[in-house]
Amino acid sequence: MKQKNRFIFDMLDQDSADAQKDSIFRAGKPQAVREEAGSAVVSVPFYKQEMKNMFLYPEQPAKVEVSDMVVRCYGDSILRLTTSFGGTIPHDEDNPMFLWDKTLSQGTLCPEKIDGIWELKDGNGKVKMQIRTKDVPRQIWSTLQPEPPETFDAVVFPDDTAAVSFMAYDDFFPSQSESYSLGYVKRDDKVDRCLYSLHAEQNEKFVGTGERFSGMNLAGKTFVLENTDGLGVNSRRSYKNVPFYISSKGYGLLIMTSAHVRLSLSDISTRAAQALVEDDVLDLFFIGGGTAERILWNYRRLTGFPSDVPFWSYGTWMSRMSYFSAEETRLVVKKMQEGKFPCDVIHIDTGWFKKDWKCEWEFNMETFPDPRSYLKEMEDQGIKISLWQLPCIAKDTVYYDIANKNRYIAPKSEHVALGSNFSAVEFDGNIDFSNPEAVLWYKGLLKNLLEMGVAVIKTDFGEVIEDNADYFGMPYRKLQNLYALLYQKAAYEISRQVKGPNQCLIWARAGWIGCQRYPVHWGGDSACSWDGMAGSLRGGLHLGLSGFAFWSHDVPGFQGIPSFMNSRPSDELYIRWTQMGVFSSHLRYHGTTPREPYEYPAVADIARKWLNLRYALIPYLAEQGNKAIKTGYPMVRALLFDHFDDAMCWSIDDEFYCGDSFLVAPVMNATGIRDVYLPSGNWIDFFSGETVKGGHWLKNVVSPLELCPVYVKKDSVISVYPQIVQSTKEMDLSKVQEIRFDTTYKGLRFSILGKSIPLGS
Repeated sequence: MKQKNRFIFDMLDQDSADAQKDSIFRAGKPQAVREEAGSAVVSVPFYKQEMKNMFLYPEQPAKVEVSDMVVRCYGDSILRLTTSFGGTIPHDEDNPMFLWDKTLSQGTLCPEKIDGIWELKDGNGKVKMQIRTKDVPRQIWSTLQPEPPETFDAVVFPDDTAAVSFMAYDDFFPSQSESYSLGYVKRDDKVDRCLYSLHAEQNEKFVGTGERFSGMNLAGKTFVLENTDGLGVNSRRSYKNVPFYISSKGYGLLIMTSAHVRLSLSDISTRAAQALVEDDVLDLFFIGGGTAERILWNYRRLTGFPSDVPFWSYGTWMSRMSYFSAEETRLVVKKMQEGKFPCDVIHIDTGWFKKDWKCEWEFNMETFPDPRSYLKEMEDQGIKISLWQLPCIAKDTVYYDIANKNRYIAPKSEHVALGSNFSAVEFDGNIDFSNPEAVLWYKGLLKNLLEMGVAVIKTDFGEVIEDNADYFGMPYRKLQNLYALLYQKAAYEISRQVKGPNQCLIWARAGWIGCQRYPVHWGGDSACSWDGMAGSLRGGLHLGLSGFAFWSHDVPGFQGIPSFMNSRPSDELYIRWTQMGVFSSHLRYHGTTPREPYEYPAVADIARKWLNLRYALIPYLAEQGNKAIKTGYPMVRALLFDHFDDAMCWSIDDEFYCGDSFLVAPVMNATGIRDVYLPSGNWIDFFSGETVKGGHWLKNVVSPLELCPVYVKKDSVISVYPQIVQSTKEMDLSKVQEIRFDTTYKGLRFSILGKSIPLGS
């Protein structure tokens, strides 16, 4: 629909055919505040609005409805505001998006009214919220325009550093609003969606919201947080949405919902961060902390910390769409070994079934005649096997009748429209993960494979479900975004049951609140192009700012350009993307054409050096992974994690930290030339050993194809494995050594890695 540049249309959708009889309600001044079981309960009146000539006026005589806002505090940095507009507030223990930290408990709030302002104080006497009930002083000299209608006017103090104001008077004149501080919309006499608005300062910046392929600063943009097949990494679509953002003011906001959300950050109104939630409950968590890491740590205390991943998972994953037989993968492993390209995982994509793409969770016995022996054979060579599957069932498959009869797929299901289904197979139903019996059945399918020796299940898709099906546990509009979490939770739990804690992972594409608990997530189907590489990194950086610790991407992109299936990436792109992958938490080659390094003979030697570097760094990566699961850090970090007060870092989306010590600036062009921003501090060039003072741009940095700009924080100590190995199975961790990056470091070639990894001058 055409953008109208009016709040009532662009935010509230009042120009749609379904909205003709909608009723809009706007919050007024609270009528009363009371204490109840340690919470503060604020009674908020909502006044019905009347639309005339695209303007909204309070209906006369006034029609008022009252809803309670329940305000709760947790610890010293989290304030929660929950309002039910006639809907049912689910118990927290029934909400799968929550995984509360055991140390996080609800405190007590005491309301006190002082000079027309309600103050809500915690048990330590700190003011956590102020609610104004008295009019802002004004001098009446004209009656040309009516006085503004009363509104909800409040300030939230999640901690000692942040003050977050509701956007109380976002009006040009009383009937021309750009946002409502609080409100809701009724349809058929039921609350259909609700909204809020916070004040956004003129220079305020925002990051997060899931896997955004936009630039780093999201101010000035509006997003619909509705999971969908991204169909690449260069659009507003996203596989992974998270209704959570971090502000440069030092707070985070979590909208606890699984409903679709329209989030507008200084866009529809340039002075408001506002959202429309397609639900009858508004549940907002204001999260303090002052830095991105502390804010995300508090976020994870609500929604769960990432699980650890196996040591071997930091090795190279080799894949394509697809290998089709045991013999084909044996040949790949043989060539990788002969070429001395280290590898730990072979991923078999859509080709292990009787028919390509037709997922039946059973090996094709003609092409994989003895799966159990095959898996042991691979394991003996240090190779784990990962398998593709998806949560959809086709009619003419072995399990369709069973699933349909037992309601494992939702009744009324029709053809599932999967955007990136590249086959002729039509799927006729999603597994209904809101049905506990369907979850158990699905786990049983995976258990057979995992007990056979399969190491990893790729939980592909999960973004799209049919909107007309009759789901077991909840309506479509609350299940669609949540589906990714329920799907991945089931796959991860059975993997953990079979493999043991810290010895399992999945390979997931979709995402929502809580999915960070079930690593690893990868960035979807990127184009084999420089902008595909750039979009992948942008998505990964925002995902790391949304609570996810582990992230990967298809090296060197997934889809061919211009021929989807038959255009191969250039040698330059192959190496440049490999360099970025080496410093990502997980390194997987995948795409529509062969991705093995021996398929790129002109640059195979360079690829080998970088893969050997990857394996040398695995002890460091494992240390950083262990840190990430206990803190608010991701392994691949936007620069603002370490430089929250550096305004420049809020705009940089083509550099990143790998853990605590490495700053990586991938080359994303064929010239090998780029500018590099070094934040304040002293840095050491990883390859040359040169010490560089930060706090400025390095212009026109030239990197031959063999090298990439990588800098290390001075005085860092890095754990490395000093010997060349073919897989992590060959590593003897008692041989791990350390490299100290101080004045004694003269470059990689002169370090303990220099003889085995001859990179640099």
